[in-house]
Amino acid sequence: MDDIVKQAMAKWPNVPDCYGWLGLGMRGHWFMRDDAAQAQGSFASGNPGSKGSLLQHEKLIDFIHRNYAVDSQGQWFFQNGPQRVYVELELTPWVWRVDADGSVIGHTGQAATAQHCLTDEKGRVYLETTFGIGLVHSSDVPIVASLLDAGRWKLEAFDSGALTQKYAFIASPQLRNKLL
Repeated sequence: MDDIVKQAMAKWPNVPDCYGWLGLGMRGHWFMRDDAAQAQGSFASGNPGSKGSLLQHEKLIDFIHRNYAVDSQGQWFFQNGPQRVYVELELTPWVWRVDADGSVIGHTGQAATAQHCLTDEKGRVYLETTFGIGLVHSSDVPIVASLLDAGRWKLEAFDSGALTQKYAFIASPQLRNKLL
């Protein structure tokens, strides 16, 4: 976490949390969700306009990456100075890029080590890593197939309906907050 963020948290300890305004898509892109986007439905709904606007400002994206974390309930967030901005997940808290040598890099740029390779009933490919579960970027699925063919990894099937429970994360902190 950035030092400036830690200082802001100490200076303003009681800033309310923010829900629903930031989303992480299945290709590792961040989306800003204003009131109009939120009115179209949940981030993962697939409804037109519900994702919001694609963030493209590199320095803002880098700042989010450096300050991306998870709380004790399994809710992922971006610590924006003194404010915790909870992230709506389209599917998983990580999106993994895979290199031909089997190295794995998260959407935040962090290197991870693959522990298990999984596929669900829809054919999506996931990696369980040292940082947790994440979806393999769709462009890298052929690389994963090559690694599987070479015997580097073994593919395990699982039911995506159990994803959040098995890996203890909350896909929609906004919905959870409304239910509490």
